Amino acid sequence: MLYTHIFDSHAHYDDEAFDADRTTLLAELPHKGVCHLIDCGASLDGCRKAVALAKQYSYIHAAVGIHPEEIGGSTADWMPELETMLQHKEENKIAAIGEIGLDYHTDENPPRETQQAAFAAQLELARRYDLPVIVHDREAHADTLRLLQEYHPRGVVHCFSGSVEMMREVLKLGMYIGLGGAVTFKNAKMPVRVAAAVPLDRLLNETDCPYMAPVPCRGQRCDSTMIPYSAEVIASARGISAQEVLDAGYQNAQRLFHIHLAES
Repeated sequence: MLYTHIFDSHAHYDDEAFDADRTTLLAELPHKGVCHLIDCGASLDGCRKAVALAKQYSYIHAAVGIHPEEIGGSTADWMPELETMLQHKEENKIAAIGEIGLDYHTDENPPRETQQAAFAAQLELARRYDLPVIVHDREAHADTLRLLQEYHPRGVVHCFSGSVEMMREVLKLGMYIGLGGAVTFKNAKMPVRVAAAVPLDRLLNETDCPYMAPVPCRGQRCDSTMIPYSAEVIASARGISAQEVLDAGYQNAQRLFHIHLAES
């Protein structure tokens, strides 16, 4: 079945995994049901590339931000260039600040206090430039929620891995929940519970490509055409069709990122 209204709210086509065939792949996506996508920077170089892709392709918008694994020792290393990009946000087709957040998965990541300071600085940046945020939260639920409650941004917690209870706290802030390939994984009990419980008007579809390929594509390079696999699992959990999940995600992402119907 050919699905339509696929809005990939979190992709990394700037990643080197796409270097060999990026132009061919991105030219094909609109013919395979992909209407829009947000390319998320994770480093300064990634942000530059995301902006370049957004300028090149009508259906791509950029998010610029520094991932917690990429923040280095000081915000001074990247904040000036990030601000320069944001000062020209319309020209650069910047739809959000992201991918930003906290990642406590490994001790090799920057210290927690350093991550929290960088996250807070970028939440303040989003407030100043009136943009939503795309939040990375890996094994850092309590601190992520605390900072979101403090800054109260518009935005989405992507690849949501928290509980249904945490989801409800995120929803109280007016934010969205991003779900993708993880809902298809064998032991994905919590994401499926969240998929069943999240209000349909607060759900975003995503890939995190080239990562997080869904079942039955595990081990392959992920791309936006794989979103229907996760949409089908979400739909099954809710007792609706996958196209309804895609339609809702499309409308929700347009509303959050201020990407209007006329641009479709």
